[in-house]
Amino acid sequence: MKQVSTFLTSRKVAPYVFLIPFMTLFVLFKVWPAVLAVYMSFQDAQGVRSETWEWVGLANYANVLSNARFQTALRVTTSYTIGTLLVLVPLPLVLAAMLDSGRVVKSTFFRVVLFLPALTSLVVAGTIFRIILSRTGLLNAALEATLGIPPRRWLEVADLTLPSLIMIAAWRWTGINILYFNSGLVNIPRELYEAAAIDGANGVQIFFRITLPLLKPITFFVTILTIIGGYQVFVEPFVLYTTGNSPGNSGLTVALHLYRTAFRDFYLGPAAAMGVILALIICALSLLQFRFFGVFKKEA
Repeated sequence: MKQVSTFLTSRKVAPYVFLIPFMTLFVLFKVWPAVLAVYMSFQDAQGVRSETWEWVGLANYANVLSNARFQTALRVTTSYTIGTLLVLVPLPLVLAAMLDSGRVVKSTFFRVVLFLPALTSLVVAGTIFRIILSRTGLLNAALEATLGIPPRRWLEVADLTLPSLIMIAAWRWTGINILYFNSGLVNIPRELYEAAAIDGANGVQIFFRITLPLLKPITFFVTILTIIGGYQVFVEPFVLYTTGNSPGNSGLTVALHLYRTAFRDFYLGPAAAMGVILALIICALSLLQFRFFGVFKKEA
């Protein structure tokens, strides 16, 4: 027994002993479900009993890719992801630079206030925005009182579905992205800003010539997270519209369509194929970002 204890607490073995609980959970709840989903995507699986499954090869993938509703869901998801990228990368970057400039009074207070929405549950956020975006909600009242804009049917018109979903994403994730960018800003040497100011560079030139290039790794990180979050969006449309029933399927995302196919219609094979396709799309876009940001380039 003493030999076993000595072996487990040795410097070479102890790290692996501590990793066993994590690796066990990771394999059981991450690796195995992913492997099973890939296997299921090649089966005619309409139930949870594998004895009834029948190998169909690539038929599920062909059916999914040719399905009009999946194409609509993919288009909506891609549009949503692009919209969130246009908001959740430049806006937090500019706000973080402003808060780090030293020209904002009580910048810590603003950081905390902007970060608080990230602590809110997505279900709660969706419910609150369903109230705010209603025809008699706070947003219409504010727009009419300040700008004289007549009430909009945010949740009743297909053209306003994506703007509504992007508003939720902006409200919830802007603060945490500011935090990411701020972690990069604090590591930029102040001497660079002082030297640039002495050379006569203005604030805009300093931002584009010093801040933006040195924040490249953080920008890459935030972009990847935004792409992954955009293509995996599910809770927002599901809660904002009753069980995701948006007007004209304008809020039908791939994850929402996958959920309905698997747990409402019980077509597990096509649902698994959708999951694999979605994973491949995210991986492909992530690799493109790696290439765009020059991650694969070797340093001289």
